[in-house]
Amino acid sequence: MDLDALTTARRAEWARLDELSRSRSLTGPEVDELVTRYRAASADLADIKTSAGRTAHGDHVSTMLARARLRLTGGPENVLRQIPRFFALQLPAALYRVRWTTLVIAVAFVFVATVVALWISGDPALVATLGSDAQLSYYAENEFTGYYSENPAAVFAGTVWTNNAFIAAQCVLFGITGIWPLQVLVQNAVGVGTAAAVMIAYDRGDVFLLFILPHGLLELTSIFVAGAAGLHIFWAWVAPGRRSRGESLAAAGRSLATIAIGLILSLALSGLIEGFVTAQPWPWPVKIGIGAAALAAFLVYMLVVGRRAYRLGETGDLTEFETGTPTLVAG
Repeated sequence: MDLDALTTARRAEWARLDELSRSRSLTGPEVDELVTRYRAASADLADIKTSAGRTAHGDHVSTMLARARLRLTGGPENVLRQIPRFFALQLPAALYRVRWTTLVIAVAFVFVATVVALWISGDPALVATLGSDAQLSYYAENEFTGYYSENPAAVFAGTVWTNNAFIAAQCVLFGITGIWPLQVLVQNAVGVGTAAAVMIAYDRGDVFLLFILPHGLLELTSIFVAGAAGLHIFWAWVAPGRRSRGESLAAAGRSLATIAIGLILSLALSGLIEGFVTAQPWPWPVKIGIGAAALAAFLVYMLVVGRRAYRLGETGDLTEFETGTPTLVAG
């Protein structure tokens, strides 16, 4: 093979291939042309290597093909460039998907906690099973409120945050069992109801609400969302639809695990409120207002931003480039 003759004959085609591979945006016909010229140049490179081995001409064509291949297949995105997409699209879309399950869990949680509180507080015999009168009186008068100020605010906020974030992560990641999220939610509902019962029994029910609401509005909502995400993951393999159970579970796990990351941030905010606001001697409307504002911001992000992202086709899952091409299903 005359390499010089081949180079002269193919120079214009290779130049066009190089031009297309360097272009920042391509139309549909240009993409088709890029594919066609890529195949042709690949055949030329195979002829060059077969006839002459490694040559300067072959290296030149190989470099152009590598650039064209990267243009066709893409490359991994810079992690820093993925952060805006995560917070603007993936996370809110994932939160939006579990909105109704979150509401059902919230209603059920409040119902169970209220029933437990009223049932125990209304029966002195049940109250007595929780401890001696001196112990329960001390808890109602001192221990319940002292819990929020017995440690430095920063240490307390950090401890509360890590504990709640760990619980939320468990609800999401162990949601596949279908039992774990329900167990966590029921235990917490009973625990809240029992604490409320003691406070009510000693005429401190108002204190209970005033100390719970500032941070509890966002904290409990975050736990409800975690439970909802875990149950959605469980349902993905119970009722996978047209996909296989493995594919359905993988998609749900990827998309809803993003919620665990988002809840770390919301629980950090509730932890700051619990550590730096709840125990402060400020007017209660101010403290509860701060908690309500934090919850409102979370709900706007979940429902308004999430709805817009969901309508754009986001589910919280990774892109097709990151996950691989899915199996197509008819129907």
